[in-house]
Amino acid sequence: MSGKEKRRSTTKEKVELPASFYILIGITVIMSLIGLVMVFSASQATGLAEYQDSFYYFKKQILWMVIGFAALILLAKTDHRWLRRLSYPGMGISIILLIAVLIPGIGIIAGGARRWIMIGPFNVQPSEIAKLAMVLFCAVLLSGRQEKIHDPKFLLIPIVPLLCAVSLLVVIQPDLGTTLIIAMTVFIILFAAGARLTHLFNLVAPAALAVAVIINRSPYMLERLLSFIHPEKDPTGSGFQIIQSKIALGSGHIFGVGLGLSKQKFFYLPAAHTDFILAIIGEEFGLIGTMFVLALFMILGFIGIRIALKAPTYYGRILAAGITSLIVLQATINMGAVTGIMPITGVPLPFISFGGTSLLFTLMGVGILLKIASQEGRVKEGVIDARHYFRRRDRRTSVSGDRPRKQARVS
Repeated sequence: MSGKEKRRSTTKEKVELPASFYILIGITVIMSLIGLVMVFSASQATGLAEYQDSFYYFKKQILWMVIGFAALILLAKTDHRWLRRLSYPGMGISIILLIAVLIPGIGIIAGGARRWIMIGPFNVQPSEIAKLAMVLFCAVLLSGRQEKIHDPKFLLIPIVPLLCAVSLLVVIQPDLGTTLIIAMTVFIILFAAGARLTHLFNLVAPAALAVAVIINRSPYMLERLLSFIHPEKDPTGSGFQIIQSKIALGSGHIFGVGLGLSKQKFFYLPAAHTDFILAIIGEEFGLIGTMFVLALFMILGFIGIRIALKAPTYYGRILAAGITSLIVLQATINMGAVTGIMPITGVPLPFISFGGTSLLFTLMGVGILLKIASQEGRVKEGVIDARHYFRRRDRRTSVSGDRPRKQARVS
């Protein structure tokens, strides 16, 4: 083979991308398009009543989707070393925004919660920014101190205090759903990083106690919890949303009533185009449509785990695990609330629910995942195959506390 042919062959190998890269793109595009169609279907009546424009929410969703995919492409093509440099300032900015949203006159109250602020012409939800910022911060911190992951003092300082501060700011809004998502995501990140399960479970008990105390002291959260357990006790009050959601899902039967033919979206089901958009999908597309959406999230979770396992660096492995868990946990909590098997928490369905900040930062997370996926198989000296962290020498799956065989490259 001539020198020119060798160079062509090498170039071809460099641009070849793994199957997980294309599958992730496909799932992201499909779910975003489903979201666009369903936001239009579920919000027509609300948009017409509130803004005299049945396309109001649809047009805003298109705008955020364009911005989100532009950010996705940028992150998928950019070296993530600059993300490492921005992770600490990004965490600081997100905390400032979480504080600002609690200040009267700055934070916007809707649905009994203060979760939004106006930044220019855009309505922004700081807790969505904080979720991704927390993942980026933890990934940088852990990759820089890999040798301390088995030291419980390292978990207590600074990760746990920072998690408590962010969680407190979010739960005050109140937004217990997002608080749980952030806390569980950090737990998964620490597990993926190699922390011992005994150390992690020692953190779970006080966290669960704190959640119980917060719910007991918050009439708003306690009411939602009790309505989840017995919605029929207050069918026109706290249990109304759950009951109407179940009616929507049941009305769709197997194949649904057809696109655009939902009745529940005509002011029967509150938040039909946001938190309860899955109920409208179930009504218009039936059990088949609901299961299709569930299958997409399951595939995304599987692909995300695969990307984490094949990540060529320790940093990429933690980052992929965190972003994947962030999306899958949010989808799980939303679906649980819509179907009535979990309390209502006000968490949107990723990619599909109306919500600009949620869509933007979810797509940004996917862009980071795509960048990590594009590096699959590039294992060089000083770079680890993350699967080594999950196997003993006898090839069996290891617990999180086992030490890695090789040191990972930090950069």
